[in-house]
Amino acid sequence: MVVRRKKKTRKLRGSRTHSWGQIGQHRKSGSKGGVGAVGFQKHKWTWTVKYFPDWYGKHGFTRAPTIQVVRREINVGRLEELVKELSARGSLEPVEGVYEVDLSSLGINKLLGSGRISIPVRVKVAYATQAAIQKVKEAGGKVILTAHKPGYEEFNT
Repeated sequence: MVVRRKKKTRKLRGSRTHSWGQIGQHRKSGSKGGVGAVGFQKHKWTWTVKYFPDWYGKHGFTRAPTIQVVRREINVGRLEELVKELSARGSLEPVEGVYEVDLSSLGINKLLGSGRISIPVRVKVAYATQAAIQKVKEAGGKVILTAHKPGYEEFNT
């Protein structure tokens, strides 16, 4: 790379103002065109177009909290522990050898398939994964889905 020894700044070393005058020229933020986001629609518009083309305008949206579904999930293995806890407390009794658990009344709206279950359980829940439904069926239980979602109707048998 070529070394430029004859630059103006090299010649101006030793001077106080670098030939910009006595009283504060090139000193404060006015020489930069303002501090922060000043001038992005005015004199810094070409910079804005080049480096931040998405600076202006709306991008996406935030859903209202009343519309958002807060997922509270439980795994099949934790469901077995929950059934044991509730039956030990006496708040859950088996009907014809099968425990009936309404997870929506406990604030849980999805059943996931991690873990193992050995107790026959009839579970009412809004959503469940296919693995969870399969594990509950293998243990002699049933999953009743309360939400209407495409592809879930076949598991309500």
